[in-house]
Amino acid sequence: MPTMPGSSWSNPAVSEGPDDTCPSVSVVIPTRDRPELVTRAARAVLAQEYAGDIECIVVFDQTEPHPLPLDNGSHPGRRIVLRRNERTSGLAGARNTGILTATGEIVGHCDDDDEWLPGKLARQLERWHAEPAAPAVATGLVIRNDTGEHRRLAPERATFADFLASRIMEIHSSSLLVHRADLLGRIGLVDEGLPASYGEDHEWLLRATRHGDVVSVPEPCVRINWNRPSFYMGKWQAMVDGLTYMLDRVPEFADNPRGLARMEGQIAFACAAMGRRRAAVRWALRTLRHDPRQVRGLGALAVAARVVKADRLVRLVQSRGRGL
Repeated sequence: MPTMPGSSWSNPAVSEGPDDTCPSVSVVIPTRDRPELVTRAARAVLAQEYAGDIECIVVFDQTEPHPLPLDNGSHPGRRIVLRRNERTSGLAGARNTGILTATGEIVGHCDDDDEWLPGKLARQLERWHAEPAAPAVATGLVIRNDTGEHRRLAPERATFADFLASRIMEIHSSSLLVHRADLLGRIGLVDEGLPASYGEDHEWLLRATRHGDVVSVPEPCVRINWNRPSFYMGKWQAMVDGLTYMLDRVPEFADNPRGLARMEGQIAFACAAMGRRRAAVRWALRTLRHDPRQVRGLGALAVAARVVKADRLVRLVQSRGRGL
């Protein structure tokens, strides 16, 4: 039967009960005005073949919770909880609302337009069992867009230095599993101070890897759906504000020219897309000084010179299953 706003359902009718060795898992799905997509995401989470309990927490941002057409009888040992984001408006506040609602030992994340693939949860926990000191475990992903599906294998481990040098797009927030105790303790919640929550996952991963390497199941266990307008269109200022915030908060970028140039190149490109030509050129020159091969700096100069439009370059990059 459908769930009701502010309520939860559960069906513990498992023949022999869940395996006590399997930790309970809470999965946080932030959403806003996308009922069909969030239903698909929640259904994929609840359908995971896993002996432990799974709690699916759907957090509605800037909108009231509404029923989801999910049949509780199809998912023994599962329950869904609906919450409204009463914290900072945006993705960071919605994620934190879900984390603070969670009752599971393990917290997972899934964006409302993405899908967990069958076997994801069991494979990740098996990987984590081999390296229990890891602060988080991820998986590879498959990106679906207008040109088809693009497989992206995750590195088996990623260090703090790796995340300084690159965002590592293959480690996506929709694949992460984290101990709830770490989110409430040594690593902390998602940073709600980030302007428009831009880059919240990268900032969190940098904090997490100060405590150890993130490990991964390399093969794709999550489908990332890009069959939608680009996130960046009309949100360039949020990118500039978020990236400059991160550069201020993470001083180690200054000692990593490659990573610094990547961030500066994104800022340069966003400035160019907004028509701020002088700022774009200034940031692009800083980018190329730190890394002459950084294509974002070159792209920013091309957009600033009006050789090509920003949206065309973004579409070209995303058609290949890559991000800006």
